[in-house]
Amino acid sequence: MSQTAAPSPPSSAPPPASKAPETVTGPAVTGPAAIRPAAPEDLSALAARHGLTVSGARPSVPAYVRRLWSRRHFITAFATARLTAQYSQAKLGQVWQLMTPLLNATVYYFVFGLLLDTKNGVPDFVPFLVTGVFIWTYTSNSVTAGTRAISGNLGLVRALHFPRAALPIALALQQLQQLLFSMGALVVILFCFGVHPEFSWLLALPALALQSLFNTGLSMVFARLAAKTPDISQLMPFVLRTWMYVSGVMWSLDKLAGSDRLPHAVVTALQYNPAAVYIDLMRFALIDSFTGAQLPPHVWAVALGWAVLVGVGGFLFFWKAEEEYGRG
Repeated sequence: MSQTAAPSPPSSAPPPASKAPETVTGPAVTGPAAIRPAAPEDLSALAARHGLTVSGARPSVPAYVRRLWSRRHFITAFATARLTAQYSQAKLGQVWQLMTPLLNATVYYFVFGLLLDTKNGVPDFVPFLVTGVFIWTYTSNSVTAGTRAISGNLGLVRALHFPRAALPIALALQQLQQLLFSMGALVVILFCFGVHPEFSWLLALPALALQSLFNTGLSMVFARLAAKTPDISQLMPFVLRTWMYVSGVMWSLDKLAGSDRLPHAVVTALQYNPAAVYIDLMRFALIDSFTGAQLPPHVWAVALGWAVLVGVGGFLFFWKAEEEYGRG
């Protein structure tokens, strides 16, 4: 009798799984080294490749001048708006454009012309005084406005990207517009005191142009200084008052030339004072008694020199800090 072998029970062990490929891993990297920033030179190259520039970066002088010229309409509109709003809360409104310099001249005439008798020996003293007050006020107000050009418009500086020199230039232009209003009153005063139009009045145009260039440069100088050191705006009234007294606004500098009260070097410095030079040019152009006199030959050359030196130098001085305005 043959025996058949019993079948073996099925194995419960699962079939062998296919072998997964081996993966070689290094040690885990954690911390700041896990994210490695790109090198600065790589970012610079990337920005240059896509035409990106630093926000608020200072352009070259020619590019800066072109940007200012492209915004000339903004500069004019800003100056006109500031001038219009200056007396908008007053009941007399724009009449104060004429009243303010006239009242200043009246006070100076009472103090210096009557009480101190500085009018003695000065022909046409009232036209002499009023002309000096108006021309000096133009320079003084340009400096004062320049000290507030940046600090007084920080919202505009921080919100918009434009050449910052547009602000002191616009404020200097505002003061020029104010002077033109005053010149209308000056012409009436000249007529009242027997001064009539002459061809020499045309000389007022180049004199005013040179003074405007000087005042604009001065405004930009103090705009940069006051933006960095705001206390300058508090000091300026005392500086300007002293400058006014040594500029021959209320009295004639010619009286010092023949006196021995001051050293010759001091008298020369007073005569080369830019404010005194521009006042003398305007008096020579408008007042008969000065027109007939011989104007010292150095006056026009000094006026041109001050205008170029301060106008161009002030512009470059302001441009150098273009990236700093509004970031302090």
